[in-house]
Amino acid sequence: MLTEQDKTLEALKYAIQMEIDGKTFYLKSSQESGNELGRKLLESLAQAEDYHRMKFEQIFNNLSKKQGWQSVDFKVDGGRTMRTIFAREIAKKPAQIKPAKSEFDAVQKAREMEAKSYDFYHARSEQAESSTEREFFEMVAAEEREHQLVLTDYAEFLKNPAGWFVKTEKPSLDG
Repeated sequence: MLTEQDKTLEALKYAIQMEIDGKTFYLKSSQESGNELGRKLLESLAQAEDYHRMKFEQIFNNLSKKQGWQSVDFKVDGGRTMRTIFAREIAKKPAQIKPAKSEFDAVQKAREMEAKSYDFYHARSEQAESSTEREFFEMVAAEEREHQLVLTDYAEFLKNPAGWFVKTEKPSLDG
């Protein structure tokens, strides 16, 4: 029978693999992106996934050594980096981006991956035995949710760059 620690270690292994898979997917997708915005956004997501992986590995190592769940210095970005990249690139040339269908497909798959990650981390936060563990999983889940929102914004932008710009930026039509 698995102990709670064994279950937690298994969950951490799963989380580490999800983050590795996410990074791999984002790097591959960034190389295939047909525009600068897509490349930068996907590279930023790859970096975030790698950061999460490192934190999960740190926790895994501590728990494996029977050190218990210790507080981890986890810097929450809240999507600011990705939203900044998005805003800068949009300001350059919003109507000049003509994405390939593969870019739409990659964004849709990425949104599904982030939803799966969010669901997993949210569930783990509810199962947590300590407040430290719960808070950590809540922070990671919140980041995954923010990734979903940025990807949703990007998907909407890819569908209709000019329409997205008008809806989001609300430029004044006054002369």
